[in-house]
Amino acid sequence: MLIDHNLTPVEYKEIIFEKRPCLDFEGKPAKGLFNAWIILNNPKQFNSYTTQMVKEVILAFREASNDRSVVAVVFTAVGDKAFCTGGNTKEYAEYYANNPQEYKQYMRLFNDMVSTILMCDKPVVCRVNGMRIAGGQEIGMACDFTIAQDLARFGQAGPKHGSAPDGGSTDFLPLFVGVERSFYSCTVCDPWSAHEALRYGLITEIVPALKVNGEFITNPMVYTDKWVNKKGDIVYGTPKKGSEKEKAKELMQSGEIDLSLLDKAVESLCTKLMYLMPNCLSKTLNSIRKHKLEYWDKNKESNRDWLALNMMTEAKAGFRAFNEGAKGNKEVDFIKLRQLLADGHEWDDEMIKAISPQYQKK
Repeated sequence: MLIDHNLTPVEYKEIIFEKRPCLDFEGKPAKGLFNAWIILNNPKQFNSYTTQMVKEVILAFREASNDRSVVAVVFTAVGDKAFCTGGNTKEYAEYYANNPQEYKQYMRLFNDMVSTILMCDKPVVCRVNGMRIAGGQEIGMACDFTIAQDLARFGQAGPKHGSAPDGGSTDFLPLFVGVERSFYSCTVCDPWSAHEALRYGLITEIVPALKVNGEFITNPMVYTDKWVNKKGDIVYGTPKKGSEKEKAKELMQSGEIDLSLLDKAVESLCTKLMYLMPNCLSKTLNSIRKHKLEYWDKNKESNRDWLALNMMTEAKAGFRAFNEGAKGNKEVDFIKLRQLLADGHEWDDEMIKAISPQYQKK
């Protein structure tokens, strides 16, 4: 009898864990071999992860890693709007804000989730079905490969909402896109289109997801038909503006989202991975993962300490503003904040009320 190396039996409530048959090069199931699909299941909140979900992701990756019949792991989410937009801001605002000791324990779980992805004995494919933002970007970059539908967007949100992208982005992103693009993405937080992410080297492959009149078309919201404009500027993947943007919106609204090409591309990669020596594949992955782990292991504990203490100040204000502010008004008054700090104002309830949209008179 084979020994069970899993830590504990688990009943998944906030994720879906499935084993789907591996397909050979002819598209036929390979008997007894599977890909493990770990699927975030919180589409109403853009698949943001709660504390419970983080626990389940950790256990799911351990289960997939230990399963002798599993060839590869596909990490994805329900729906077509978002892969993951990071931590659940409702939980952050209502429980963890002003509770650094509690958030530090939560960040132990988050760190373990990232580490579990990085240490999985099977190759991990991030299937990006929609937005990959903030902590979603971080757990996505912990994966080995990324295949995305081309309407997806990639980026950070930390400094906009009271945090720093120290759950992996400040460690991983420079390895993918270089230091200067990392500075811009991690601070300004402007998202990249899937086409830009591909051009920058962040992801492996993109496929169309929009169907108009029964035919797949590339993302109409960005420039996809040329690399440079007449001035010599690279415009491939950048968002359209003005009248072109309005026409693109109309085209978007006339179509429907179909992720069948995404599934086909993911299955194709998993098939290629099946036709490799398993131990040689694992060793190769682990040798390359060391570049991520070098920075991740060096910084994760001090980052965890800082992120916990930050729940007393900027994170407390930022997450509550995002959670409680009206639609379209979910950020603090940054100018007022800087003015108060310049005057030496301490972080207290008076400061938070002065800068937060939910406290302002309508």
